[in-house]
Parts: sequence; structure tokens; C-alpha cells
Amino acid sequence: MKTDTVYKKAFNRMLDLLAESHLEARLPSENELRGRMGVSRTTIRKVLKELAERSIIAEEEGVRTIGRSIDRKDYFPDAETTPRNQHVEQHFMEWMLRGDTKPGTFINELELARQFGVATNGIREFLIRFSRFGLIEKRPNSGWHFKGFTEAFALELFEIRMMFELRSARLFAQLPDSSPLWANLEALKTAHDELRDDIESRFHDFSRLDNRFHRLINEASPNRFIDDFYDIITFIFHYHYQWNKRDEKQRNLAALTEHIAYIDALFSRDQSRIESVCRAHLASARQTLIQSLIGFEDPS
Repeated sequence: MKTDTVYKKAFNRMLDLLAESHLEARLPSENELRGRMGVSRTTIRKVLKELAERSIIAEEEGVRTIGRSIDRKDYFPDAETTPRNQHVEQHFMEWMLRGDTKPGTFINELELARQFGVATNGIREFLIRFSRFGLIEKRPNSGWHFKGFTEAFALELFEIRMMFELRSARLFAQLPDSSPLWANLEALKTAHDELRDDIESRFHDFSRLDNRFHRLINEASPNRFIDDFYDIITFIFHYHYQWNKRDEKQRNLAALTEHIAYIDALFSRDQSRIESVCRAHLASARQTLIQSLIGFEDPS
């Protein structure tokens, strides 16, 4: 399943490169594409084979060229390009957000598994992973309960987040032009612009975009410990503060505008500008988080 997910994600990324004219009419070599996409030779060959079978590219005497234009139906659905753990996480966060879930809420594994279209053990693995932070608790004969958390907990977590993201943002600006992360960032810039244009009806969608954006920045400095810790950072900063529904649309629009400035700074590669907008955005996130904690106390 993991290999299939990697392949489908790489296929979609290749479609983006072709659609956005990031590749010449004559495609680069397999080795160059492999390096650019950050995948194995086997995966890139599988992608190229599928592209040729769909006539998206043409191949003659070892030379590959761009074929027909790309349509949205050529892409694999998001659900097929997301690893199971991320799929469960995304659906769980959406459930918490859109359901206006509060601390003390009962969590039923079987019901969530049905809603998310996954096996119960996938839900259980997710909850167990979060339980080690003390935010979710398994109670005998009564399933899982979500617990509140303190301001001190949130501020300690914020200090770590600031260190992680500043480091990653600096490294992002040093990526070579061939890195696929630049194309991903360009796609996210487009997604931000589209959401801003439709903020009146889609302001709830900012949470998922927020998660994608900050995870992309952290991909510039892969670190298994940071990746693991970022699960809890995601939970706190990207979702919990939105339980405070007051001025949610205005807050999301303000954060969206900060994201766009952040993205522009990354494209500039100006280290001082990047650090300035990064600190400003995270300071806003910190303030929003603290305000959201008012009135939410641990019910246990």
C-alpha cells in the first residue's frame, strides 16, 4: 500500500509539472526526473509508463515528449495519494473541527471507522499515538475521551514549534531549483489564492490548507523525530484553536494573508525576510491559540 501511495503521489506531481510547463517539450532523462521527484527509478519508470499508456506523453526511439493536454480526471484522488495514517489524521481533525468538538467528548472507534472508511485498528493506532501526549485518554469500559490541556502545555509546545519551523524555513530557501518542493509550494500558492477569493463560503477549509503548508515547510529538513512530534503540533495549532468560533472567518482570512506573504518570502530566498514573516505568522498563531484556551478547562 505504501509503494502504491508513493507511485500515485509521484504521478500526480508529474502531471503538475507537465501542466504548469515546468518541463520542456522533450522530457529529461529518467535519472534527472527521479532526482527531481525524489523517488526511486522503479517508481519513475512506472509513472512514465502510465503517462505513455494514457497518451499524456509520447515515446519514440527512446525520446519522450509531451503529448495531449492534461485534464483533472487524469489525477488520482487525494484519498489514494495519502498514507493511511495521514488519511485518518485528516479525517479525525475535520471531525473535531466541523463537529465543534469540545474537551470531554466521547470518541467511539467503531463509529469513526465507519465515517472515515478505514479499519478500526487504524483509528485505534491513531488514538494510541496521541494518547502519549495526555490529550486523549482511554477509560475502562467507556472508550476514549478527549481531554483539555493547559496554557502552559501549549506555550511549551509553541517554543519547540518555533525552533523547528525557523530551521526548516531557512533550509527551504536553500533548496536547489530542481527540488520538487518548489512546485509543491507553487501549487499551494494557487490554492491559497483560490481560497482567498472564495473565503465567504469556504473559510472552514483553511485548516486543511494550513496543515499542508506547514508540513511542506518541514519537508525541507526531514527528521524522523520532528516528523513524529509534528503530529501533536498539527493537532494543537491547526485545529484546537478553531474550537473558538468567534471571528473564525476573519481569523482564517488574516492567517491566509500571512501565509501568502510567507510563501512569497520563501520564493525570494531572502533569509532575513523569511525569518521576519515566519516569526510574525507564528506569533499570530500563538496569540490565537492562547485566546482559544479561555473558557476551555479540563473537565476531568
